[in-house]
Amino acid sequence: MIDLAVYNTDGQEVDSLKVDESVFGKSVRYPLLKQAIVMYHANKRVGTAATKSRGMVAGSTRKLYAQKHTGNARAGTIRTGKRVGGGVTFAKIARDFGKCMPKKQKKLARDSAILAKLLTNNVVVVDALNFQKPRTKDFARVLSNLKIDRSCLVTINDYDDNLFKSARNIPKVAVTPVGGLNAGDICNHRKMLFTKEAFMSLLNRNQADES
Repeated sequence: MIDLAVYNTDGQEVDSLKVDESVFGKSVRYPLLKQAIVMYHANKRVGTAATKSRGMVAGSTRKLYAQKHTGNARAGTIRTGKRVGGGVTFAKIARDFGKCMPKKQKKLARDSAILAKLLTNNVVVVDALNFQKPRTKDFARVLSNLKIDRSCLVTINDYDDNLFKSARNIPKVAVTPVGGLNAGDICNHRKMLFTKEAFMSLLNRNQADES
């Protein structure tokens, strides 16, 4: 069992939770986690780079001059990749770098990423994050009170526009609903900040899936 403290926004411990490792798969599946991270980065690639091959460049296909008896080095068409203005020899084409994984593997990879954070004491739970209006200064103060000074993934139960706008100007801090968690985002941030409601929602979902 993992003991997890629950803090208020002033950084004071107000509650505690006991987390069973079996809810997150008992152990960290590193090969599966690597596969998920590779997929995450591959899916972020745009893949729109393209250059013209010799078949795409405007110009005649006629051989410039005879192969022999001219005294010049042999030459093909004006569109050859060896001439200025010609096509690229091995031209790039737009391509899709995307990868995919089955839903169950994605879930197992996500749980392994969360368990890895739990085992290294990089998960912080706060009782609530309520903002009446967007205010970056207030959110930065909360992070400071919770001693979070590195990159952080803030996980909430439902989308909150005020919270999102309060956090978006803070470098290396991202906000996501618990339903949108994935292994790539988790591993890209040093810390995870859960609201208690979001963390309990995640535990309940995992326990319901097991039963």
